[in-house]
Amino acid sequence: MTETSARVKPLSFEEASFDFDLTTIQACRAKGNRQRIVGQPRALRTLELALSLHKSGFNLYVSGDSGSGRHEAVRHCVQDLRADISTLRDIVYVCNFPQPDSPKVLILPQGEGERFSDASELFNQEILNLAIAKEQFLEKALALVDGLEADFSQSAGHEHFTHLRADLKRMAKHIRYLDEQALRSDSIATKYRANLIVNHARTTEKPLIIENHPSFTNLFGSVDSREKVPHLSLHAGSLLEASGGYIVIDAEELLSQNGLWDALKRHLDANTLVLESKIPSKGELKGSFIRPQVPALPLKVILIGSEETYDTLTEGDERFLTLFKLNAQFDYSMSLDETSIEQSIATLESYAQENGLLPLDDSAFCQLLRYSCWFVESRTQLSTQFSILYDLLEEANWWAKKQGQAKIDSQMILTVNEERSYASGISESKINEEILNGEMLISLSGSKVGVVNGLAVMDRGSASFGTPTVITCTVAPGNEGIVNIEHEAGLSGEIHDKGLLILEGYLRKHYARTFPLSIYAGIAFEQSYAEVDGDSASSSELYALLSAIGELPVRQDIAVTGSVNQMGLIQPVGGINEKIEGFFRTCRTTGLTGQQGVIIPIQNVRNLILSYEVLEAIREKQFFIYPIRTIEEGMQLLTGRNAGVRNAKGNWSAGNFNFDIEDRLRKMYQAVSANRG
Repeated sequence: MTETSARVKPLSFEEASFDFDLTTIQACRAKGNRQRIVGQPRALRTLELALSLHKSGFNLYVSGDSGSGRHEAVRHCVQDLRADISTLRDIVYVCNFPQPDSPKVLILPQGEGERFSDASELFNQEILNLAIAKEQFLEKALALVDGLEADFSQSAGHEHFTHLRADLKRMAKHIRYLDEQALRSDSIATKYRANLIVNHARTTEKPLIIENHPSFTNLFGSVDSREKVPHLSLHAGSLLEASGGYIVIDAEELLSQNGLWDALKRHLDANTLVLESKIPSKGELKGSFIRPQVPALPLKVILIGSEETYDTLTEGDERFLTLFKLNAQFDYSMSLDETSIEQSIATLESYAQENGLLPLDDSAFCQLLRYSCWFVESRTQLSTQFSILYDLLEEANWWAKKQGQAKIDSQMILTVNEERSYASGISESKINEEILNGEMLISLSGSKVGVVNGLAVMDRGSASFGTPTVITCTVAPGNEGIVNIEHEAGLSGEIHDKGLLILEGYLRKHYARTFPLSIYAGIAFEQSYAEVDGDSASSSELYALLSAIGELPVRQDIAVTGSVNQMGLIQPVGGINEKIEGFFRTCRTTGLTGQQGVIIPIQNVRNLILSYEVLEAIREKQFFIYPIRTIEEGMQLLTGRNAGVRNAKGNWSAGNFNFDIEDRLRKMYQAVSANRG
């Protein structure tokens, strides 16, 4: 066998750098490839299908990150379908004489609702006048009904006229006993009126209701308790207002209202609606319930929410997928190619023009697109969350005007990033001050046994920054295995716990092949008092563990990030740019030595979009980035020793770190066995 791997070389300035070519920007800008929705072909195809299907259950869930154009895409796709208003109907509620607490709904052709409401208003007044006069009340009242029915003979509601006649006959029996004041105060003064709650007389396109604040009242309507007659107390909610068209509902807001999701399901399932009066009736402890009939009209419900909410609904509600059969997934990124560059430039330029911002020069687009890649942490992807880039443009426009510039150039985009870092950098500065004055114990030079500088990302609102974190490990013979001190203190998340368990698997596979693993190892994040989660520090923890077992000093001027599997392969992590830049700024605060650097997974090279100050330090060989594939490559860097090879008998050759680690583990086993004896 040969040596397991050659020495790892740091990235050159060219390998670490990433920029857009000005010539490419100019060529793409000249094409002006403007699209309403950029980078969402899958979502748009699903939207088109869902909005065109009218079968029951083909409501739509639109998932993705905020700012990825979900609302704009829905409006854009719906717009082409809104011209057909043949399905629009007016909705009128009238008195249900046998069951007044269940108002009757009449579905009338577009424009007929207004005419019916006006005719009912006149009819009600004439009936009141006849009741006051009391002469030939029934004959004249029935004649009025005949006229009304004849006028609307082609419309729905013939059953209503039958009940209307029956009610007039019942009223005629006792009308002679009522004086004028009683008649005017009685429900007769209003109960023959109609309540036109959805009027499409002047509607020219299908309704599109955006319900960002769903509640029972906003969605299902309300009841005015001041009205004595139930059907007149009803006010339409957005579900009825959107009938015949589309309603867009914020999914997270919907689920935050207790019982609202269940009520919406019942409505979509069986067109049921129960409303409660806001003001209690006299002598009652709570308001009375009204159960209006609900019209069975076509309605497309579109929920907009996150991927997490979609998963919650699909996993926790068996009815969800029968009501929302399609999911339009909006991606947070798109492939970086000539087309996406053209469309991104055209979209940003259009925004600047429409909002009266200063003109942008070509260099500004170089930095805007570089920021777009940085935001999605990829050299091969651009962000589809244009709202993030719009904010950047607005701030750059402010700085350009403040500095008296006629255009937004690359320096203005860089200024925004610098000012954002300055404004949100108090926490990072405080940490570096604590390191500088010795309050936070961390070494950035020399070597130590069982101590490794890991890297973490701290989030504070919309800002985040990287910072070093000291990971220590102590070992002794024992049977406890690896003890996660963070877990014992209640400060470890489930993913971090899993990462620690993987370390034991690595030790058994690589060292304890012919003898049991007999070790106590305590691993801790020093001076860390918040919950630790994620597995991006698992390689750092393994280096500290191996260093402690083999009594191998490891370099303190190199910080480490990366996940590891049981086979010892390094896996990529998130926040790589923040981690590198954070450690660089810490080293710069205490003084660059020309030896400091960061070990990263080789897969993360494609995610590197580093600040120019870090790149300049790499050019000047004051800071280094080491991409690695395996734990052994990392140990070679940290210890300065070879990995060695196993001979034909399966034993490590002497004089390397693997031999020392396995030898110590064997001696721990022997010590534990001797104590048992």
